[in-house]
Amino acid sequence: METSKPLQQQAYEHLKGLIYQDFFSYDQIYSETKVAKEMGISRTPMRDAIHRLSQERFLDIIPSKGFCLHQMNRQDIQETFQVRSAIEGYCTYLITKDFKMERAVSLFAQLHENLNRQKELLHTTKSVKDFVSIDNAFHLAIVQYAENHTLCDLFQSFLYRIQRLAILSLAHEGRMEETIQEHENILGAMEQGCINDIYSITMLHMEKPKGLNLDDIRQ
Repeated sequence: METSKPLQQQAYEHLKGLIYQDFFSYDQIYSETKVAKEMGISRTPMRDAIHRLSQERFLDIIPSKGFCLHQMNRQDIQETFQVRSAIEGYCTYLITKDFKMERAVSLFAQLHENLNRQKELLHTTKSVKDFVSIDNAFHLAIVQYAENHTLCDLFQSFLYRIQRLAILSLAHEGRMEETIQEHENILGAMEQGCINDIYSITMLHMEKPKGLNLDDIRQ
């Protein structure tokens, strides 16, 4: 750990890293004291880090017991897709408007490479984890095109939830194939400068997995 950083920040980054690495299980409660001891720090900075991660909906605090991973609910799903739709709807529109510009053409080449990697996975391992990793790269590239640090930071703050929801939706039969087709539709519309269609095409890609995630919550 970086000793130059405050202990609370070190604990926060360490815990967040473990969450992204799937270190914690959803069906288990973890001891704040034990995790602090394993890190070699006191409970106070660990408690502060856990509260911060709870506010960001990574963790849930169980009074007198410890903490566990946050189970996403209907509100989490709705908010995540609303944020994604607002950001990506704007970014795909911007890219489509710039479709002849060198920077946009360069992005298209990058997105085609991502699509080819997803197709390769579909016909080989069908690894959902690897597919989601490439999916994230596809969408991050679109968001980063705007060169807007505020939008990028907001998108990044939702990335864990986006990943979890993508893993759940891709567990549905045929969703991997649908995702590839939707990516092709978005990329094709951007490349052709279809300014009147790109928003609705992007929203379709948001609505399909959202519906699957919401159905899973109801079951």
